Amino acid sequence: MATDALSKMLKTRDWILADGATGTNLFNMGLQAGDAPEFWNETEPDKIRALYSGAVDAGSDLFLTNSFGSNASRLKLHGAEARAFELSRLAAELGREIADASGRDVIVAGSMGPTGEIMAPMGSLTHEIAVEMFHQQAEGLKAGGADVLWVETISAPEEFKAAAEAAELAAMPWVGTMSFDTAGRTMMGLTSAAMARMTERLSHKPLAFGANCGVGASDLLRTVLGFVAAGSELPIVAKGNAGIPKYVDGHIHYDGTPELMADYAVLARDCGARIIGGCCGTMPEHLAKMREALENRPRGERPTLEQITGALGGFSSVSDGTDDAGPVRAPRRGRRRA
Repeated sequence: MATDALSKMLKTRDWILADGATGTNLFNMGLQAGDAPEFWNETEPDKIRALYSGAVDAGSDLFLTNSFGSNASRLKLHGAEARAFELSRLAAELGREIADASGRDVIVAGSMGPTGEIMAPMGSLTHEIAVEMFHQQAEGLKAGGADVLWVETISAPEEFKAAAEAAELAAMPWVGTMSFDTAGRTMMGLTSAAMARMTERLSHKPLAFGANCGVGASDLLRTVLGFVAAGSELPIVAKGNAGIPKYVDGHIHYDGTPELMADYAVLARDCGARIIGGCCGTMPEHLAKMREALENRPRGERPTLEQITGALGGFSSVSDGTDDAGPVRAPRRGRRRA
């Protein structure tokens, strides 16, 4: 495979600033709960351009396309399962337009979120169908000009492997992140150490791997330290939420200030992350402060857990999941009765 834009940037940069939230920004632009944001790639392209430009203008070196849910399974909820390729392509085309007009190297990362279904044998989604869904989406993002595929917010190892296979079929480089939101593990029971081992064994390895979303920024950095402890050679991604979600006046509000996210960005770098961004609640004003901090604050020693919680607040659970204290996937007990 030819050397790609992200590989080149990783070779010349100590850190790369990714983008912030997609959903939070789009809800602020008028997206309604329950609507598919991917339709806006066609019906509200100027708003999607504004989403991308907000990240680029704030200093992001890489941004994700508005295609998180543009797989057939999620689009089926809106009667649009046949449009996965098309909506993915439109998301990437708008991104390519903004990146190429920026006057600097900016990477368009084609977002690929989970299918929303449970993988077999626990559920009905087979490996083959999952690969087919992700491959269709990957080809759309590739056709639209994405530099790299960005598989994110995955909980099940089987789904992560299916996305890796789809990226290989599309002959595309990729990055993969999982969400560790259940006492240091993914919802399906995977630990940071287990993810690192799984990633190293893939035939089509990602350019980088890591964690996104989850609970708060403190928990995410504890997971990053877990990746570092596992000893992987691959670059690590940290894309944490802007604080903790709170329900205020009928809306979800994240309490992380731009200053807190600046501290988080520097701590993420010092923990060992190479690609650093925000997830839910992270707005352009957060990104601008993160960029400023990464550029101006000197690199420090790897922070302790106490230093992380002192700067960003406490962990949501005592365990990081790697000590067998966290939840584990329940054993199979035969076929479930109808």
